[in-house]
Amino acid sequence: MRARLSEASSGRESRVRLNDLKEELDAPPGFPAAWRAVQALEDHDIVRWDHERRVPRAPRIAKLAGSGDARSWYARSRSRVATTLLLTAPGIPMLFMGQEFLEDKPWHDDVVNWSEFLIWWEGLNDRDRHMRDFQRFVADLIHLRRLHPSLKGEGVAVPQVHEIDRILVMHRWVVGEGRDLVIVASFNENTLDDYPVEFPWAGQWKEIFNSDYYDHFPNPWVSGNHGSVVANGPPGGVYVHSARIKIPANTALIFARAG
Repeated sequence: MRARLSEASSGRESRVRLNDLKEELDAPPGFPAAWRAVQALEDHDIVRWDHERRVPRAPRIAKLAGSGDARSWYARSRSRVATTLLLTAPGIPMLFMGQEFLEDKPWHDDVVNWSEFLIWWEGLNDRDRHMRDFQRFVADLIHLRRLHPSLKGEGVAVPQVHEIDRILVMHRWVVGEGRDLVIVASFNENTLDDYPVEFPWAGQWKEIFNSDYYDHFPNPWVSGNHGSVVANGPPGGVYVHSARIKIPANTALIFARAG
């Protein structure tokens, strides 16, 4: 995921190798059960400040997604898509301290000598609305994960990937029960209208989450599908049903099967 964010931040014409991400989402390598894998985009090893070289080992997600500008629309929107995939993918998601509100500073355990890397809690107190908006986004996404057993189960398929359009579609379900969800993730910098997306079942699917809603929350310019779509279209490459949907730029959508 970090590599895909780096590719997306290289410009709208750059290739984002979503097929590589598909392989990771299908089955975490080396684990007999997907739920045993702890999935993370950041941890104390990845983002630690290298005090000898005077640089972080790797940038935090907000900076990586925004090409160094951690508060740009690109940083905010791509970070939301990456975090949505983290919290809807198979496995146990881990959020590193501050990741839930766009902390962009490196981490260091020696706070006596490197106190400048302490988390900037003040940003949540009317100092940085983007941090507050992102925290709300993460809180609602965690709540959604708790509500839907399919996001904690083993059922996963990635029926659709389009690297040119920068679209990935993931299907999650509870094995033997259903409770299907479809996650549509876009790293495209343009809104895509009437875009064909494959669904495992025909009928109505409710749009239960739209990451674009959390930019300048509540986003007065939010774009979406008016609450639901109907999968009554022709077969796709994997599933026999499809729907034409609107996918906002750099946005993740989640659909739940109605009924």
